Amino acid sequence: MTIKFDLNDLQAFRAVAESGSFRRAAETIRITQPALSRRIDKLESALNVKLFERTTRQVSLTTVGRAFMPQVERMLDDLDLALMSIGDAGSSRMGTVTVACVPSAAYFFMPRAISGLHQRFPRIRIRLFDGSASHVSAAVASGDADFGVSFSGNLSPEVEFESLLQERYVIACRRDHPLARRKTVTWKEAYTHDYITLDKSSGNRLVLDRALADFTPDKPSICETRHVTTLIGLVEAGVGIAAVPSIAMPPDPHPLLAAVPLREPEVARNVGILKRRGRTLTPAALELEKLLRETRLDSAGD
Repeated sequence: MTIKFDLNDLQAFRAVAESGSFRRAAETIRITQPALSRRIDKLESALNVKLFERTTRQVSLTTVGRAFMPQVERMLDDLDLALMSIGDAGSSRMGTVTVACVPSAAYFFMPRAISGLHQRFPRIRIRLFDGSASHVSAAVASGDADFGVSFSGNLSPEVEFESLLQERYVIACRRDHPLARRKTVTWKEAYTHDYITLDKSSGNRLVLDRALADFTPDKPSICETRHVTTLIGLVEAGVGIAAVPSIAMPPDPHPLLAAVPLREPEVARNVGILKRRGRTLTPAALELEKLLRETRLDSAGD
């Protein structure tokens, strides 16, 4: 039996599956919506199956369509890899990259990398999942994310880690706070002031609890929160000071915030790329990973 469909039909299928819309899919692959519909009809007729459930409001994959999707992605990615080996296919490169990233690394690394990827390969789409370190590790281990950007420690056994940089923890405070004029401050000194901390669901809290196992503050925190970005917002509002990873701080100089390195002990964490063991990245994911490494090098030189 001969099945009559071609590469264009598979690209149309992937575009509709990823966008959930015939209109958006047609815009992505730059054809008219009727032409896109004809490609999908041709593919369904060739396979003698229904790949999409269509309503007036949404388009979703059928059970058969969901099973077919990974095979299509694999075929198109293999073709993209072959094209990369024989020439520059950047102008036509498509696909979607899903990256799981802790919020502080997302703030520091991702904007420049995503912007660079879009400029070089405008037809590649990026999904950015920002979550806790445990959620990032789980997304990479399960295959829900192509790769992740997080810090080492408590990773799933299926995940391997490659360091991009080491960063130290600093005290975030307002510029009108007494500690803002210091060049360094000890943990003991810092925690004599009103301070905010992260709750036990945070990966950063785990890093600090391990590093400061022998240190007990003289008084408890006045507030706990889950995310570093919320923590910094509370500092900016004047609620208290907080220990945060240095890359989470806004660029210096900031009109309201200052960062003071912490010592006794100096606490650092390794930030890097997480990959599932044995998984080969798609061409689109490889391009984004390359840009993240370039971002690390550029930042090191700043």
